[in-house]
Amino acid sequence: MKRSRIGVGIVALAAAGSLALAGCSTGGGDKGGENGGGGGIITANGSEPQNPLIPTNTNEVGGGKILDAIFAGLVSYGADGAPHNEVAESIEPNEDASEFTIKLREDATFTDGTPVKAENFVKAWNQGASNELQHLSNYFFEDIEGFEINDGADGKPGTDDDVYGAVGDMSGLVVDGDYQFTVKLKQPASDFPLRLGYSAFYPLPDVAFEDLEAFGQNPIGNGLYKVDGEGAWEHDVQIKLTKNEDYTGPREVKNDGLTIVFYASQDAAYADLQGGNLDVLDAIPDAALANFASDLGDRAVNQPAAIFQSFTIPERLEHFGGEEGKLRRAAISMAIDRDEITKVIFDGTRTPASDFTSPVIDGWSDKLKGAEVLKYNPEEAKKLWAEADKLSPWTGSFEIAYNADGGHQAWVDAVTNSVKNTLGIDAAGKPYPTFAEARTEITNRTITTAFRTGWQADYPGLFNFLGPLYATNAGSNDGDYSSAEFDGLLKQGAQETDPAAANKLFQEAQEVLLADLPATPLWYSNVTGGFGESVDNVQFGWNSVPVYQDITKK
Repeated sequence: MKRSRIGVGIVALAAAGSLALAGCSTGGGDKGGENGGGGGIITANGSEPQNPLIPTNTNEVGGGKILDAIFAGLVSYGADGAPHNEVAESIEPNEDASEFTIKLREDATFTDGTPVKAENFVKAWNQGASNELQHLSNYFFEDIEGFEINDGADGKPGTDDDVYGAVGDMSGLVVDGDYQFTVKLKQPASDFPLRLGYSAFYPLPDVAFEDLEAFGQNPIGNGLYKVDGEGAWEHDVQIKLTKNEDYTGPREVKNDGLTIVFYASQDAAYADLQGGNLDVLDAIPDAALANFASDLGDRAVNQPAAIFQSFTIPERLEHFGGEEGKLRRAAISMAIDRDEITKVIFDGTRTPASDFTSPVIDGWSDKLKGAEVLKYNPEEAKKLWAEADKLSPWTGSFEIAYNADGGHQAWVDAVTNSVKNTLGIDAAGKPYPTFAEARTEITNRTITTAFRTGWQADYPGLFNFLGPLYATNAGSNDGDYSSAEFDGLLKQGAQETDPAAANKLFQEAQEVLLADLPATPLWYSNVTGGFGESVDNVQFGWNSVPVYQDITKK
C-alpha cells in the first residue's frame, strides 16, 4: 500500500526507536563469559528486527540496538546524552547554519578493511533518501537540498507519480575530498550536528550497494562490535556480535563481545537473569515489578529514561474522523485513570503523562494549555462521548492492538477496562503474537483498530518526540496525522538558534497536539532492568539502553 505524501516538508529529525520496550521473540543463547578472554561475552535481551539490518530502513528498538552496536556515526552519544565527535573530526556550520562542512578522521575502517570515507556517508544518505526505495527513515533527509516533496504531475496524493525523497543524488551533498563533505540544507537548522548520532546517518561500505538485501542479513559496520561471521544472526533466536578489534574511535570496548537474545516474553528473560543465564536486562516484566528490587538488590535498575507510552487512533477509522473523532479521542483520554493504572500495574515505575515528551528532556513542561485532557474526568468524558453520538451514534467495540510478546497485556487490559467502565461501551485489547506482526499491519495501514505506540528517544531534544511521530509524512507518523499549524510551529522551533526560544515553540506545538490527540499520551517510563552477579560496570544510558561496551565479566 502506497502512503499518501501530502503537505509541506519540514525539518524532520529522528525516527528509529519508535516503539519503546519492544517485544521479543524466541531465544536461547550462550551463557555469558564462556568464550573469549578479558571482558568475556556479555548477553543481553533484545527482539527480532522487523527488517534486514539497513540503517535507513530500521525504525524500531530491536534492530536499532544492533545497528548502534555495529556501526559508528559522525557523532555518538554518551550515557548522559551528550554528543561527542565519533567518525567526524569536525562539523563546522556557516553563518546561518544552513550549510555544514564535515571532516572525517582518516583512520576509521569498516570491518572488511576498507576505509570509511566521505563518499560512504554520502552514498548511504542518498540511498536512504531515495524516492524509489522509500526506506522507513527517508524523511530524515528531507531538509537536505535535493530531497523532493510533491504530489506529481496530477497534483493528487497517493498516486504513482508522487515524489517523496531524492530522485537521483541529492544536490545538497557534495564530496569535497576523500575525508570531507559538505551538507547544504533547504533552510537553517542549528541542531543538525546533534542528529548525526542517529542510525539513519550511518555510513555504508561499498559492498553494501552491490546487494542491499543480502548485506542486511550479514551487515559490515565500522562500530564497536561486528557480526560474528555468517549465520551469527539466528532469526527469532539471537545475534552474536564480537568485539571489533580494528575500531579506532574515541570509545572503548571492555568486553569481548555481545550476544543479544530474542525472548518470547519478558518473563522468560527475567527468569534467565535470575538463573544466571542472562547478564543484563532492560525490561522487567509486569509480574515482577513489585518484587524485582528486593529480588535483585543493588543489581536492580529503576531510573528515569527518555521513554513515552501512548496509543494511536487513526482518523481513518470509523467514528474517529473529523469533529466526531476529535470528541471521541478526548473522551477516551479522559476515561483513563492513569494514576490508578501506574500504581497498580507498574508499581510506581511509570508517571502519568502531562505532555508528549519526557521529563528528562530539557524544555519539558507540565503546564501546557489543554493538558487537562490527560486527567481522569469521567463526567466530562461521558459528556464529550454523548456530543459525539449526536453527530453519529457509536457502533462496534473499541480495541487497542498490542504485541503479546512485549509485556503489554496488563496495561492494555487496564486501559480498556477503564474506558469500558467509564463510557459504557465494549472495549478490549487485541493481541498480536509478535512485535513484527503488529508492526507490519501498522506500517501497511491495514490495521483496523487503535494500537499501542510510544517513543524511545534517539537524541535528547523535544523535537525528537514530536517531528518523527506527528509531522506531516514523518516516517513514524503511524496515524497519518497532518496539521499545518503544528508543522509550522515545529519548523519555526527547528530553525531557532536559541534553545529556550526553540523549546517555547515546541511547547506551543504540543498544545496543538493536545487539542487534536493524534496519539493518546499515557505515561512516562523509567528504565526498569537489572544485571547478573557475574558482571560489573553496568550503566544504563539516558535512552534506557545499557552501555554495553563498558560491561565486564567478574
